[in-house]
Amino acid sequence: MVGEGCKVRVNRVGLGIAVSGLRLQGIPWSRARGFLRLPPECRRRLWATRQSSVRPATGRLPRLLKAELYTQHAPAEVPAKRRAAGRGAQGADPGRRVRREDRAAARWALDTRRSSRVKARSATVSTHPPIRLDSLRGVGQLMEVPPEPVLVRRQHPTPRGLLETLKGQLRRSWACSGPRARALLQDLVPASYWLRSYSPREDLPGDVVSGLVIGIILVPQAIAYSLLAGLQPIYSLYTSFYANLIYSLLGTSRHVSVGIFSLLCLMVGQVVDRELRLAGFDPAYDSQGPGANSSIFNSSAFPLGPGLQGCGHDCHAIRVATALTLVTGLYQVLMGILHLGFVSTYLSQPLLDGFAMGASVTILTSQLRHLLGVQLPRHQGPGMVLRTWLSLLLSAGQANLCDVVTSALCLAVLLATKELSDRCRHRLRVPLPTELLVIVAATLVSHFGRLNERFGSRVAGDIPTGFIAPQVPDVELMGRVALDAVPLALVGSAFSLSLAEMFARSHGYAVRANQELLAVGCCNVLPAFFHCFATSAALAKSLVKTATGCRTQLSSVISAGVVLLVLLVLAPLFRDLQRSVLACIIVVSLRGALRKLRDVPRLWRLSPADGLVWVATAVTCVLVSTEAGLLAGVLLSLLSLAGRTRRPRAVLLGRAGDSTIYEDTVEFEGLVPEPGVHVFRFGGPLCYANKDFFLRSLYGLTGLDAGHRSARRKELGPQEAEGASVLVPGTAGFHTVVLDCAPLLFVDAAGLDTLRELRDNYQALGVALLLAGCSAPVRDALARSGFLGVGEAQQLFHSVHGAVQAARAHHSSQLADCGL
Repeated sequence: MVGEGCKVRVNRVGLGIAVSGLRLQGIPWSRARGFLRLPPECRRRLWATRQSSVRPATGRLPRLLKAELYTQHAPAEVPAKRRAAGRGAQGADPGRRVRREDRAAARWALDTRRSSRVKARSATVSTHPPIRLDSLRGVGQLMEVPPEPVLVRRQHPTPRGLLETLKGQLRRSWACSGPRARALLQDLVPASYWLRSYSPREDLPGDVVSGLVIGIILVPQAIAYSLLAGLQPIYSLYTSFYANLIYSLLGTSRHVSVGIFSLLCLMVGQVVDRELRLAGFDPAYDSQGPGANSSIFNSSAFPLGPGLQGCGHDCHAIRVATALTLVTGLYQVLMGILHLGFVSTYLSQPLLDGFAMGASVTILTSQLRHLLGVQLPRHQGPGMVLRTWLSLLLSAGQANLCDVVTSALCLAVLLATKELSDRCRHRLRVPLPTELLVIVAATLVSHFGRLNERFGSRVAGDIPTGFIAPQVPDVELMGRVALDAVPLALVGSAFSLSLAEMFARSHGYAVRANQELLAVGCCNVLPAFFHCFATSAALAKSLVKTATGCRTQLSSVISAGVVLLVLLVLAPLFRDLQRSVLACIIVVSLRGALRKLRDVPRLWRLSPADGLVWVATAVTCVLVSTEAGLLAGVLLSLLSLAGRTRRPRAVLLGRAGDSTIYEDTVEFEGLVPEPGVHVFRFGGPLCYANKDFFLRSLYGLTGLDAGHRSARRKELGPQEAEGASVLVPGTAGFHTVVLDCAPLLFVDAAGLDTLRELRDNYQALGVALLLAGCSAPVRDALARSGFLGVGEAQQLFHSVHGAVQAARAHHSSQLADCGL
């Protein structure tokens, strides 16, 4: 064996050699010339020899090794100049070249040793075996054991303090320059991006068609949804107009349609009814138009509060709605400025679907009185749906026959047409404007048939043209509805963000969540001064917008133009439109949300926790209120998330044959557990909520309660304790516990204390505790807590297999020391 009796020493110098070539650091070029003259294979092997610390006591490299390397590789890799020189000298002695390379290699080795003495410290430990020469016949075959790879941790810069970090962020945020101001303006107005690249030939046809279709759909829906909000139809048209214009400038999504949304209209209507009741008005009264504010039916039955003497039912209703809308928009804008777009992500999809289902049942219940043409009080508070159904059953005999017949005909036509459109949507370039056709036909029949005068069927009433002068929302009302605006802001933000991200993924572009919050918030803040109420993105109109070829938000501007035409010219034509027809349009628009009931069995099979969130949210919305349903869904979602964190999956791992793969012994067959070693995997973070479950699972699976056994050991005397520490591993059947820390997302202070206590208990019993596969945050937490101490290399391993091999080697050395 070459190298026996040699001085073994590792010099830590700044020298590195890449596999693909040579990279020298810290050694002058002149000293490395001798090494560079060698063929590549020779250089690699000589470097491996140096790294394994094999050098004779004389300070020179083995001559046989260098001669062997050269004779094996030099003839094919000699430089071109030297090959030419060799061809020119016929019969030249090949040993001369060997001796020349021998001298070069020896000179390089001597120079590197001198450099290492000057520049680096030395260690006298080497874990790599020497190079073996299995055969010395002529030129033997060289076999070497490759060294194990060593991971060198990067030296990260020292983190700055919290105050310095905040100062730096503020300095960067408030730094002012021309390019920065231009970029900030472009970020705040995303329309400046797509307008520069707008192609009229490619984009304009689709935008025009989709804008016209959405505008035609918006008009009847705006008039119908005013019933949900308890407001006049003119205010719904204002809302649709301003929301489309503002979002076209500030929104980052190209396909989302922002405007009136049935769920938000319902929530706004509930707040408006409550404030009307507190102000002394009758919420059950349905006025015929703004001009009826001075009538006896639109006056208060009780003394009005301060500032309400000149304001009637409809006037106070829109004051409440604008105050609520302004506060809602301010919440959303604040969330966007503070980059709180992630808050809406905690409203999971099952929660939103369950909320939509429960709110849809509430909306359907509220429209039954218009479908039947009966006068019912608008119930408020818990149990509103049940009390409304009870009132309908008691008042069924008072139903208006004209409204019942009209509702039946309109529902039949709308449902049949919608079903036909869904089945033939691939053949239809543009969806059928069924709502508009039904409204036009019903308006003509009601006008010429004088249904209001002859049968007492309630109609939409006078819808004025033009715009009303802007007005600042009431500050006092803003304070009273501040709490009601919180669920409005959350629901509107959640639906808008989810729809924007859904269409962005399907069409291959990106949206900015915080800018979306700013856009939706501005769609509520600015229109609140122009007699509008809360808005958000709507799924049905967004799907129609995509299906009709929308390319950019220019389609929203065209839709706003259609609504503007109605506001300025066509609005009075809808005076004789029956309210039962508007209620039919609202009920048919709930088909999508009501169909989600069919997804509950599949959702329950996939995740019972998500299914429970869906059912609980929907049931609470129906039986209590929409706000209570949203709150119950959020709490239950957080509890389900906490429950999954508190009781994650804990298993013992076994080895798959002779491989380095370790998996769950319960889930997979044929796995072999390592003798004397238990590999434990905890599938979740280790924190204060699950530390007790972590210990119970570990003790139960390994069959050794280390805490209890360690406490008993402390009660024994020193001699009994020493005997117990020797007998415990043999009694328990294992000597090492390896924790697979790959699933550990984080470890908090309680988790670190648990690990430290567990290690101490195991050490008292003679059992080693090793950690494998720790992520960078977990390693940093362990280092900061002082858990590792000076023996990090003996406690942390990059793989489970490495930890198991180290445990077996350590145990074998202990047995050898004991003479066993």
